[in-house]
This record gives sequence, C-alpha cells and structure tokens, in this order.
Amino acid sequence: MLSRVAVVLNDTLAMFEFGVVCEVFGLDRTADGLPGFDFRVCGVEPGTPLRSTTPGITVTPEFGLGELAHADLVALPAAPIDRYDDRIIDAVRTAADAGAIVLTVCSGAFLAGAAGLLDGRKCTTHWRYVDQLAARFPAATVDPDVLFVDEGDLITSAGTAAGIDACLHLVRREIGTAAANGIARRMVVSPQRDGGQRQFIEQPVPECHSEGLSSTLAWLSENLTHPHTVDELAARSSMSTRTFARRFVAETGTTPGKWLTSQRVLFAKHLLEATDLPLERVADRAGFGSGALLRHHFQRHVGLAPTEYRRRFGASG
Repeated sequence: MLSRVAVVLNDTLAMFEFGVVCEVFGLDRTADGLPGFDFRVCGVEPGTPLRSTTPGITVTPEFGLGELAHADLVALPAAPIDRYDDRIIDAVRTAADAGAIVLTVCSGAFLAGAAGLLDGRKCTTHWRYVDQLAARFPAATVDPDVLFVDEGDLITSAGTAAGIDACLHLVRREIGTAAANGIARRMVVSPQRDGGQRQFIEQPVPECHSEGLSSTLAWLSENLTHPHTVDELAARSSMSTRTFARRFVAETGTTPGKWLTSQRVLFAKHLLEATDLPLERVADRAGFGSGALLRHHFQRHVGLAPTEYRRRFGASG
C-alpha cells in the first residue's frame, strides 16, 4: 500500500517539479474521500533552507534522510544533473534496497542513476537531457519519446508536466483508478494523457562542417514542397552521390530521406499550430502530397494524429 512518501531535496531544486509531487501526494484531500499520505520533505540538514532555481525562493526541509528508510515511495524532483551529496545517494540506494518505489521527475533521473538504480533498466528524462543520461549511464536503456517509464519499483518521467502523468499513474497502479481520477479532477488535469514527449521537441537544422552540405540543407528547408532525389542533392552539393550520402549521415546522424521527412513533419507541425489550412493543403505545402501520407509520418514522428495535434496546439485550440 502506498502510504508514506518522502521527497528528497538536493542543495538546489526546481520549484515546479517539486510542486508536482507536493500537489499529488502532499495535500490533504481525505475530506473528499481521497487517500491521504504521510508526506515528508527531506534533506541532508533538516531546518536548513535550500535554494531553488527560481530567484528569491527557498525551501526548508523539515525532515532528515533517515525518513527514507521508512518510505513506501521516494520521490526525486528535478535538480542539477552533476552535483549530488553522497549522503543523499546512499540514502536513496538504501531505501530502494529496502523495497521503496523510486519515482523521478525530469532530471531527477540522474540522481537515480548515481544511486545505481538505472543499470539494466528502461528509463526516461526530459528530452533535452536524454543524450547526457544515456552517456553517463550506458547500462541503462533511455527512451526519449515517452512521458514516463514504469519499471515496477522505478518510475522515471520526462520534463515538468510529465511528472504529473507519472505520479497519477503510480496512484492509479497502487490505489486505483477512482483515486487517480479524483486527484486529477482536483488538479484540473487529464487523468491520463496519450502521446509522448516527441510532440514537444523542436528539430532545428543541424550545423554542418561541410559548406556544401550546409547550404544544401538550408535550401532543402526552403523547398520542402518539391520531391528530391539523392543524386540531385549530391549534385547541388558538388559531391558524388556516394560521398554525399556518407557525409550526410556523418553530419546529421541520419539518411537524407529520413532527415527530409523529419523536416517536413516539423513544418507540418508549424502549419497545424499557426494556420487553419485543411489537412490536404498542409500535406501539400509540407511536401507529403496527400493527407494519408502526412498522417502516416506525423503519427510515427510525433505520436499524435495531425488533427489531434492541431486540437492541442493550434492557435484556436
């Protein structure tokens, strides 16, 4: 049963991510028939104010790290990714070994990794940090596309609001749907979102060391509507087809066809957000040619259908 919740604060904390955990587990909603939690904010030195990333705000943990030993859930909100007190790392590891569930929000996954909890596990974090997380903890499998990953006794979530999804998921899993829905209703949020964090990621044109390739990418970005072949692009870059294909992968990390599709999806996202063009017209302007092809690639890249993306992110949404 999920009853005792301990939130661990490092020397600097992110207020929103900390607030997410407080909102789900820290407020007394028992008068509404919702579950109550023994909620404790913990730090290395209880009673000592800790800085936040928001200027002018400090938070003072009331409890010490010893509370983690008795917790059913240890929550790790976002914090700097490269600076952790060894005492916190040891306390988190000990709590996990004793059977506590560990839940991370955003960059809190790095603390879980420092405690050795990511090795051999699937996990996620904010899309800005996924490459760093994978590089620092190569024994982990980092999924950059999801809002959260449930590994049983370890739940990791992506950036900011994805922490709400992870917390409500845990309540649903451990206590039931009625409790999760009741908390979500009080928070005025969706009890369960679909899609993933792919829908929030921008994909700018990469900087290239090859001048010919750089100018070709810039030209392609301005001419997405037209069909293109590798031979044509190689000639524009003053390279042989073989050399162009090899340098393209080396510079961008992907093939010309995949890169072009991703840029077309990115432009389609812009059109869906900023215009009320019919879907077929969006498909034509983005270079897909048909609404069916747009829907296919958009769903694969973004995790949402174009119409649903427009409903959520469009100017009139």
